[in-house]
Amino acid sequence: MFTKVPNPIFIQACGFHSAMGQTAGQIHHTLRSGVCTHMLSDETILNSGTPTVIGRVEQQLPEIPPHLTRYDSRNNRLALSVLRQIESAVQKALNTYGPDRIAVLIGTSTSGIADGEEAYSRYLSEGQFPADYHYRKQEMGNCSQFIADYFQITGPCYTVSTACSSSGRAFLTAKRMLNANLVDAVIVGGCDTICRLTLNGFNGLEALSSTLCQPFSRSRRGINIGESAALMLLSREPAEIALLGAGDSSDAYHISAPHPEGTGAEQAMRKALQDANLSPEDIGYINAHGTATPLNDKMESLAIHRIFGDQVPVSSTKHLTGHTLGAASATEAAIAWYILTDGLPLPVQHCQDQDPEIQIQLVETEMTLKGKAILSNSFAFGGNNVSLVFGKMYV
Repeated sequence: MFTKVPNPIFIQACGFHSAMGQTAGQIHHTLRSGVCTHMLSDETILNSGTPTVIGRVEQQLPEIPPHLTRYDSRNNRLALSVLRQIESAVQKALNTYGPDRIAVLIGTSTSGIADGEEAYSRYLSEGQFPADYHYRKQEMGNCSQFIADYFQITGPCYTVSTACSSSGRAFLTAKRMLNANLVDAVIVGGCDTICRLTLNGFNGLEALSSTLCQPFSRSRRGINIGESAALMLLSREPAEIALLGAGDSSDAYHISAPHPEGTGAEQAMRKALQDANLSPEDIGYINAHGTATPLNDKMESLAIHRIFGDQVPVSSTKHLTGHTLGAASATEAAIAWYILTDGLPLPVQHCQDQDPEIQIQLVETEMTLKGKAILSNSFAFGGNNVSLVFGKMYV
């Protein structure tokens, strides 16, 4: 029980859909087993023709309502599959606070780019774009505006796009807006879908792995990309699970490489602890950014070790979802919510041949949280870093 947390923001509902599945049963099974059957090799998506592993959503996605067809894209259909999971809570908030007192804050990096790729392919082969295609489908703000229009919300509505920290910054902004009493509730999270632009870009950086990613392993070879939507309804109304604190930094060390000593990552984690008024001893598990790239894993390990030593269990869940880019923070926030809500064991890393430079304590056997808080990290290009702290509030 975190009675000393000064300004907790409470999670009223959580929706989640990724390669892990979309139902509680599917997500529980994947987290308990430590294996995701939808992390599969694809040999067609890279221009080089080389294989890479992708975390795809395999379930059929719902159709966009007819009056909102201007928003029809795979990204928004994935978002809709999650909106339906939290719809009753959102409707209750609308009835309680009114549409002008609810905000929509979404993080993304791909939006509807995949639909643009498909449309341009049609243009090249047929000489014209599909009749239902419009550029607005791939604009960064498209998903947040779709969600606002779906619920007829008239409060603040915008998108954050800071690469892999996008949805984490959306959570941080939501917390600030609620504490400033600018709104009474926020639909916050992230949604990113697979597109060729992103995959081939990372392949050009030689950052993709041709096999399942192995965070913190000596034999790690890079990242897997995944797609995901994770949305929460936040408010000041007391609930069991809360966003206890949030911290950020922007070290701007390099356009794509992290600071080798993890100074920005350390600053974000310390600020999150300070914001929550918690000590390192209050953290029972760290969901690491853990992309399985040598530079990122090493610097994050150094930063975590300076604050927590090797006393706090750590794992990355990207071998279960893929790196979901702009939705990564929200994806891992949803995983934290499931662990806290349902008492699930901590996700096992299954690290093969741990790199001797990695000094943190990886989760390799079944462990439980034991009632403590969870810290989740997301670190982006340009040194844009976010750490979030979640915990149980007994009310």
